[in-house]
Amino acid sequence: MENQKLGRQTFQPGSPPVIIGFGSAAGNKESQGPLGRHFDHTCKDDTFGCKTWEQAESAMQGLALDAALKRAGLHTTDLDLLLAGDLLNQCIGSGYAARAADVPFFGLYGACSTMGESLALATLLLSGGYGTYAAAVTSSHFCSAERQYRTPLEYGSQRTPTAQWTATAAGAVVVTGEMRPGPRIPRVTIGRVKDKGIKDANNMGAAMAPAAYETLKAHFEDTGLTPDYYDLILTGDLGKLGHEIVTDLFERDGVKLANYNDCGLILFDREEQDVHAGASGCGCSASVLCGYLLPGLLAGRWRRILFCPTGALHSPTATMQGESIPGVCHALALEGGK
Repeated sequence: MENQKLGRQTFQPGSPPVIIGFGSAAGNKESQGPLGRHFDHTCKDDTFGCKTWEQAESAMQGLALDAALKRAGLHTTDLDLLLAGDLLNQCIGSGYAARAADVPFFGLYGACSTMGESLALATLLLSGGYGTYAAAVTSSHFCSAERQYRTPLEYGSQRTPTAQWTATAAGAVVVTGEMRPGPRIPRVTIGRVKDKGIKDANNMGAAMAPAAYETLKAHFEDTGLTPDYYDLILTGDLGKLGHEIVTDLFERDGVKLANYNDCGLILFDREEQDVHAGASGCGCSASVLCGYLLPGLLAGRWRRILFCPTGALHSPTATMQGESIPGVCHALALEGGK
């Protein structure tokens, strides 16, 4: 079967790449949440043995990639490509982690959608015959993100009810183009940038929700599938408000998403951990994917998942200049287990 493009945004590999390894690392707050026991590595003080938060983020990526490679039975030297990104300026978390890996490297920025972007690109490259093994990696850190996007922690600013808690976490996935057992990636829908005029940097869910809605709608239109084809539809980090917006938009279309949830709602316990609207950050969807979803596929908990990381494509400069916040979302179908 040949590679196909379905509709305007969806790509269907003729031989779907297979996920053969995954790994995760998470901070102390994440380890105390509902998914804490699923992560490969956790650290009680969020430094991961480093002097700075930024160095800790690189360390998390290294730990996650090592765990993924171990599950895959590979070494870094076996990788043809490393695709990675984070929230830091110039993607330094990923760049410094890639320095240690010494693998052909693509540095990516898709904001909190980067796990979807990196995994989608790995899928397309391998299905095109450009290599045998690729790794998709991403991370975020609460302390580095707050310092960069809002105010340093020492400032002690009050958080709004719509604010989300940036996950201190990382995830890594190793994919192969070979015929192997494991979860397949049979379809990828690449998102378009959507902007509905939201300017509040403390309301990321509302800013990203329109992109999630448009990508999900495009996926169903391009493929001819309906939402109930999937056992679980999971957006990246819309949190409580963004999840409600996407649900409402589909209900206006006469579609009920009975199997829809959001990574930002399941990483933390919103009542017990005081994270307001939920979790956010590149590491949110990455750690949920690698710590919870992929093991669940292998165990047979689900057969088909539509994984849809979301990202807000803004910067402190653009926000201070009064710009609105564009959003993007990429959707990947994950199917099968052992």
